[in-house]
Amino acid sequence: MSLRSILGGGRVKKAKPKSSASSPRKNGGTSSPRAGGKNKKQPPDADSDDGGNDYFNDRLDDAGLVAALATDMSLRDVVQAIRYTRNNMFGPVPAEAAGMNSTRIAEVLNYRKAMPGLVTVSHLHALLASPTAVEREVAELQRGGVVRKIYVQRRGGLGEALIQASELEEMITQSAELDRETQAMFLSFLKENPQAQTMPRAACSYKQADALVRAGFLTAKIHSQDVNTPLMNLHLRPEVRASLTSIEAVSRAASGTFDAVGGQGAIHAAGGGGGAPRLSRADTSSPDYTIAVPGNGSFLKLTAAAVEHLSKLLSKSQFREMPVSMLRERWEGGVARDEARLARRARGEFAGVLPGRTKRWKEFYGLEFNWALEEAMGAGLVEVFETRSVGRGVRLL
Repeated sequence: MSLRSILGGGRVKKAKPKSSASSPRKNGGTSSPRAGGKNKKQPPDADSDDGGNDYFNDRLDDAGLVAALATDMSLRDVVQAIRYTRNNMFGPVPAEAAGMNSTRIAEVLNYRKAMPGLVTVSHLHALLASPTAVEREVAELQRGGVVRKIYVQRRGGLGEALIQASELEEMITQSAELDRETQAMFLSFLKENPQAQTMPRAACSYKQADALVRAGFLTAKIHSQDVNTPLMNLHLRPEVRASLTSIEAVSRAASGTFDAVGGQGAIHAAGGGGGAPRLSRADTSSPDYTIAVPGNGSFLKLTAAAVEHLSKLLSKSQFREMPVSMLRERWEGGVARDEARLARRARGEFAGVLPGRTKRWKEFYGLEFNWALEEAMGAGLVEVFETRSVGRGVRLL
């Protein structure tokens, strides 16, 4: 026997493993079970996802409405509520990874600084438990000259705001557009008439009135031909369009005051019967100036836009309601808040959306979610209720 016959040919070949012959049958036989096993695992995953988002496909449990949203239990009166609202209106500018350059940050800070210290009366209703007690206290503070009510016609609940008298006096004295004589005259009128919302034209000269209008402390009366335009009627409630004595305003007025019966001269201004259309007649009998606050337009624009955005977020839900935690996350634009993602962001790694890229900072200048929720609840657009599982919920009315 030769060596070639022993080796089995001219080439040395490796012996194939025994499983190689059966591997095609093994692969062919187990291909369908693997596919079947994979298909069997998919339904449990889908069910688990549905179970985790079960409250998204069903209404939230309503265990009772929340009467007041104030988290600070030390709030006892209107003045404290005004200061609390002003101090918690905007959030702090992020120190790192803000997504805004220095120019934008300066613009945000200047916008906040120019914002007047106004607080809507409806906002106070959302903070304090008793609206009647709030209206009674506001009336007393007005008579005492502690706060002043600023009213903007045809703006609904947003047009009725309060400002501390001391802050308004400081704004007048620091205004560079007013001379000493005009400042003294206007301050004297405000102190002598703590409840006045208008100023007669005979109380000042034309030059002084022009300076006050340019500085933003007075506004001229709206022309009668512009009263019935759709834009002016946008923020009016149905009862305000119908009659002079607003049912909504009268019901919230303090008992025993003129506002509780429609205000001074309600029947005479309505034509003698009290039921004449409020917006159908030209009120030319009182060409007075309306007392205003500089920056009130910016405040109204920001407040209206924030409330509208919050309502749109709720309207996208199936039942127009969602937990407060989810609504807060959508308001903030999905910005990372947990410690792990914040640590990655501090190292320079990408971790979610930067605050400066969200609508909260681009359009609302860092407006706080709680402030917008309180404003919407006070305006009667949403209601907050307790649930049994996911904390508080918000429902769009």
